[in-house]
Amino acid sequence: MAYFLFRRTLGFVLTLLAVSVVVFAVMNILPGDPALTILGLDATEDALAALREQLGLNDPLLSRYFSWIGNALTGDFGISHSFRVPVSELIAERLPMTLSLAVAGMIFTVILALIMGIGAAANHRKAGDWGVMFLSQLGIAVPAFWLSMLLVLLFAVKLRWLPPGGFPGWSDPIAAMRALILPTVALGLVQSSVLARVTRSSALEVMRQDFIRTARATGFSRQRVLWRHVLPNALVPIVTIVGMQFAALVTGTIVIENVFYLPGLGRLIFQSIANRDLPTVQALVMLFAAIVVTANFIVDLLYVVIDPRLKARA
Repeated sequence: MAYFLFRRTLGFVLTLLAVSVVVFAVMNILPGDPALTILGLDATEDALAALREQLGLNDPLLSRYFSWIGNALTGDFGISHSFRVPVSELIAERLPMTLSLAVAGMIFTVILALIMGIGAAANHRKAGDWGVMFLSQLGIAVPAFWLSMLLVLLFAVKLRWLPPGGFPGWSDPIAAMRALILPTVALGLVQSSVLARVTRSSALEVMRQDFIRTARATGFSRQRVLWRHVLPNALVPIVTIVGMQFAALVTGTIVIENVFYLPGLGRLIFQSIANRDLPTVQALVMLFAAIVVTANFIVDLLYVVIDPRLKARA
């Protein structure tokens, strides 16, 4: 077990290191001059040269990488060129919005997918199963941004039940939660469609096992067999998809936040790209990549908890 944890942790650290190299390299070979973007086309060569020196753009690439990664480990991502404040402050200010949306979307996704997937497996080759398969296929085919606009037209413009966008802040929790309902549904529906199909397939495979037939023969109720025996034994592939989907939900907030005008990291990265704000874009891309790698690392650890048979192999 200790060796398993060591291998997974070492792989996690090395992956993050490799990601940091790729992110830094890509961000620093993109065309464009940050100094020219900041000062404008009318800037003199002397002013541009002075600003490049101030930003460290004249230093060797390798030196800049080690300086950046060393500062990043202490939480210092530099100063935003466009906002003129530390990048870490921008991230700390907007991260709660993005995480709130991603967590809400994940909860919505898991609950809806488990109900649909287990229900479809319990009604295999019946109308309920066909209905779930049709709806999940439809959900997979619909782009999240288009679904977002449809939800706004229906629930905000026509029915006027929910706000079309914006975020009032957490000072009014009720208004804040109402503002997150449509983004959460738009973010989670597509992912729940994928997870529902995986849940159905995994549950059907478990339901064919001998111990399920034994549980039914002992007189257990159908609900108990499904939720106490089928679902726990079908969790390994489900958790794998959930881990991948949480990473997808976090990165998916980039589009959703711009559609609903939410002040999260998604809007921040769009603004930073438009302003050629290299330190901010670099930090945000690294943060999103780190979230993806961390989600996969946590899934690896959960395997051992879910399936005790893996402890012996670990």
